[in-house]
Amino acid sequence: MTKSIKVINLSKKFNIGFKKDQGALARVVSFISGRETKKELKVFSGISFDVSAGQVLGVIGRNGSGKTTLLRIIAGIYEPDGGKIITAGKVDYLSGFAGGLSPKLTMEENIYLIGSVLGLSHKDVNMKINEIVEFSGLKKFLYTKVYQFSSGMVARLAFSSTIFCLDYTKPDILLLDEVFGIGADIDFEDKAIKKIGELIKCGSTVVLASHNLKIIEDYCDKAFIIGNGKIVKEGQPASIVAFYKNMR
Repeated sequence: MTKSIKVINLSKKFNIGFKKDQGALARVVSFISGRETKKELKVFSGISFDVSAGQVLGVIGRNGSGKTTLLRIIAGIYEPDGGKIITAGKVDYLSGFAGGLSPKLTMEENIYLIGSVLGLSHKDVNMKINEIVEFSGLKKFLYTKVYQFSSGMVARLAFSSTIFCLDYTKPDILLLDEVFGIGADIDFEDKAIKKIGELIKCGSTVVLASHNLKIIEDYCDKAFIIGNGKIVKEGQPASIVAFYKNMR
């Protein structure tokens, strides 16, 4: 398995204007009256790049530049309007850590739930659960239902469960979309960032989209800036980060 990504002449646009819950008749009335019309929003056009096996690519750009859309297309969540994506290996997409938890289940039950979602068997989770609980610092709450947790405790549980399960599965291709704002206290966030760094270095091919420019410099082999529907500049992370800072 080569664990590589190749993106060729990729384009994507969204139709905006109509509300999602607006019925067909309401849309016709809106169109006739001219009060609301559908518009095309071009996210990007003609983007091409590749990521070799084991490389870490950093993607930088302002909010709305298309970073998340790009990663979701690679993950197969969105369909492109044009171009081609070739991925060799299993793709895992991660965007934040709060999703996937069930408030009505206990902490222990949620750990098994997240493990199942990420493709682990009950036996697999058994092998990781002690590490997950210890890392989270929430051992005394193992049999407490999550709706009783504070937001910081939820963040700890979600992060610990997800990151250790991914560490166990060793994904071929890992897409990380703004995962460095953990939402827990500063001590846990520092520990969490180090753990993400370990995951990034485990041999997976990684595409990392982040506003944290230090992370881009520290962990990426190469980087590019996306803006106005194009790749603005690509190269070594340090030079790309310096260029981006001067753009703002």
